Amino acid sequence: MFNGIIYNVGKVIRIDKRSKGINLFLKSNLKLYKKKTIGMSISCDGVCLTLISKKKNILEFFLSNETLIRSKFNTIRIGDKINLEQPLRKGQDISGHICQGHVDTTAKLMNIKKSDKALIFTFKIMNKFEIYLVEKASILINGISLTISNIHKNTFKIWVIPHTLKLTNLSNLKINDFVNIEIDILSKYVKKFLNAKKKI
Repeated sequence: MFNGIIYNVGKVIRIDKRSKGINLFLKSNLKLYKKKTIGMSISCDGVCLTLISKKKNILEFFLSNETLIRSKFNTIRIGDKINLEQPLRKGQDISGHICQGHVDTTAKLMNIKKSDKALIFTFKIMNKFEIYLVEKASILINGISLTISNIHKNTFKIWVIPHTLKLTNLSNLKINDFVNIEIDILSKYVKKFLNAKKKI
């Protein structure tokens, strides 16, 4: 479990392609709080990945083809910056919202508008996922817990403050870029429950 609060990023320095996925190498100053780090889960742009090796400040992960299909990692490139979050610890405050690291889909950046010191991002999402979006509810974008400010057809808007831009890779986004999306788990459970009631 994660809460979508980002303090660290990693830089892609190597990508090894394999028949069933890729091995991804990130350079980061992330200080892992576990003594036994191999096998631990880390949120990488919102995707829960297993750390398979660590040498000094180089982290290695394996991404299956399934992960590549569902996420923006199918277009990952050397030099890209990735938001990193370690799993929640017992007793840790939850400042964002409960996140699983199970990316549902991607969204395309359609517009960036400046409002005072903040930026307003407009994203386009696949039609079948729009039903899960709720204004003022949480959404996970590239592993960052954010609030949906507006929904129109299959687009939604979020406001990003300077502090978030400084600590995450949202500051690097350009029009037509894709981001990873995890729908709020509560929205998914409620939708499934309502669908089940209709069948009774």
